[in-house]
Formats: sequence, structure tokens, C-alpha cells
Amino acid sequence: MHGGASPQARAAAERRQLEADASRLLAELDVAPVGDPLAGLLKLAGQVLAWQESTAALVNALDSPRYRGANGAEQLRAEVALYERAMDRACQVLATIAKLGIEERLVRVTEQQAEAVVSAINAALEAVGVSGEQAEQARRAAARHLRSVG
Repeated sequence: MHGGASPQARAAAERRQLEADASRLLAELDVAPVGDPLAGLLKLAGQVLAWQESTAALVNALDSPRYRGANGAEQLRAEVALYERAMDRACQVLATIAKLGIEERLVRVTEQQAEAVVSAINAALEAVGVSGEQAEQARRAAARHLRSVG
């Protein structure tokens, strides 16, 4: 009598139940702290773009972005709404990456790591008394090895 059995009320109740189930699942996850937030954000960006592309494929497969509901009113398909949200999310994540200059930061971290390796090699050669041409050969060998690993 009060609309509790209406399609909208049933859909809202189902949505609330799904959200509650998802919250319980998330609470049960064993989540580790993020060690490298820069790499984590780049990974998230990859996932967000993959999701956006997946939703684009769903929308492309539709005959029409709209349909007529049971009450005769024109409705936007859920796939279209998902795609719009995915595009917004991708824009937000990519803008965040651009603002933070993550790529440049990762390059600086890599350069600092390379300087630390070179410094360690030089210190080791000096500690064992290797100098001159032998030290230079050792440095070239280390550089070749590091390039092959990279």
C-alpha cells in the first residue's frame, strides 16, 4: 500500500543488500600497507583504464543506449552509466598522476638507485685495492650486467 513492493523500492532494497554484502567482503580482506604509493597509483591507473575499455566494449555492443521501462518511460541503460563513471574515474586518476608528476618522480628514484649502485661498486673496488685499468674493466662489466638485467 505504501510502495514497498514497487519495482523502485525492490531495486533499492536489492542495491542496499549488495552494498552491505560488498562492505562485509571488503572488511574480511587481508590488506597489506602500500609500500610504494607511486607505483600503486600507476597500477590503479592501469586498472581504471582497463575497466573503462571494458565498459566501452559493453556500450559498443548495445543496440541502443536507451530502452523503455515497464512503466513506458525511457531509461538509460546501466552499461552507459557505468561507461560514463569509468570515463570520469579515468580522468580523475590520470589528472592526479599528471599533477603529482609521478613519472618524473619514478625517474628520479631510478637515478638515485643507479647512483647508489655505482657508489657501492666504487667503494667495493677501493676497499679491495683494485684501481686503474682493472677497476675500469670491473665497472664496465657491472654496467653491462645491469643493462642486461634492466
